[in-house]
Amino acid sequence: MNPTLTRTWSAILFDLDGTITDSAPAITSSLARTFTLLGRPVPSAAELLAYVGPPMLDAFQEYAGMTPDEAHEAIAVYRAEYHGAAALDTAVFPGIAGLLERIHAAGIPLALATSKPELSAIAILTHFDLAKYFTATVGASADETRSHKSDIVAEALARLAATGVDTSGAVMVGDRSYDAIGAQANGIPAILVEWGYGSPAEAAAATAVVYSSDQLGRLLLG
Repeated sequence: MNPTLTRTWSAILFDLDGTITDSAPAITSSLARTFTLLGRPVPSAAELLAYVGPPMLDAFQEYAGMTPDEAHEAIAVYRAEYHGAAALDTAVFPGIAGLLERIHAAGIPLALATSKPELSAIAILTHFDLAKYFTATVGASADETRSHKSDIVAEALARLAATGVDTSGAVMVGDRSYDAIGAQANGIPAILVEWGYGSPAEAAAATAVVYSSDQLGRLLLG
């Protein structure tokens, strides 16, 4: 943990999958059904876990070797499978709801910056009564024109700024290297959490790594 990160932040951006919610079981089961419906071999559980975090359009191309057109077809099938009750078959990681409440009570604006489709992200936050803590909720656009994490972080910062939030001292909290790289592209530091779906190697892209919600709280609230 980098002690220089302990400071007062002007805004905090959170990833969703692997950071706030343990959504891997719901995502990987929907992915398995997607591959079956597409007539493709179903990857192993470990291989499917790699899909949790990066933009799904990129993941289908990188991990399954799909062409862009095939990836767009797969996205449509996946979203039909990962919908409604299936998307809500998840859980909030221990200590995170309380931490979000404390950050909100401290007056630090929060934004969600996730590669998950924006409407799905809003539905999940609402389901767990967490939407009330966020000034802005940003996800991938329905047409995938906004899917890369750098673009999502940029949009989250822009929406915060549009409400009058000072984003000069913002920080990103996530669990994958995509979160850290997206933050770096926008000139803000990133804190990665160890309870998510990233590998130890991905931590190299982060400014700091934490192993518990209590440790994260100390970095975010001092």
